[in-house]
Amino acid sequence: MSSSILAAIEQRRSIRDFTDEMVDTAMLHTIIQAGIWAPSGLNNQPWRFVIITDTAIRSRLAEQTHYGHIVLNAPALIGVFLDRESMYDDLKDAQSAGACIQNMLLATEAIGLGAVWLGQILKNQEKVNQILDLNENQELMAVIAIGHPSRRDQQSQRKPLAEFIVKEL
Repeated sequence: MSSSILAAIEQRRSIRDFTDEMVDTAMLHTIIQAGIWAPSGLNNQPWRFVIITDTAIRSRLAEQTHYGHIVLNAPALIGVFLDRESMYDDLKDAQSAGACIQNMLLATEAIGLGAVWLGQILKNQEKVNQILDLNENQELMAVIAIGHPSRRDQQSQRKPLAEFIVKEL
């Protein structure tokens, strides 16, 4: 694995504060392109995306989560969905959505933007689908808030590796 990939993994932080600068559509497409290269069972690629930059829609979505201030502050959102008609196994497809989202977060880091994975909004999935004019075949997996970071001093720590390894056989 490339050292730049390892560096991106360790340097990536959840960014919740953004500048007012808009995010270029080409950058959002780059982020989604990274997402669709995630692995999926049977290579079914069940993920679908909604790019949201409209202020009025972001305001309506902000009402669907405790983290509405982040939704309002982010110049761009990407809704990540699973297309139920493309799925073959709920658990495996949800896992592939997680891999897709992680690829997107790493791509965001790589191109100098910041992002945070918002999951609490899932409790209002039906309302989110109504706001975005999507049918019930689109199952919300996350909303990713994206923008130019207002600061980059976020800190994080991890427990020692030995605390995570249950056995070495």
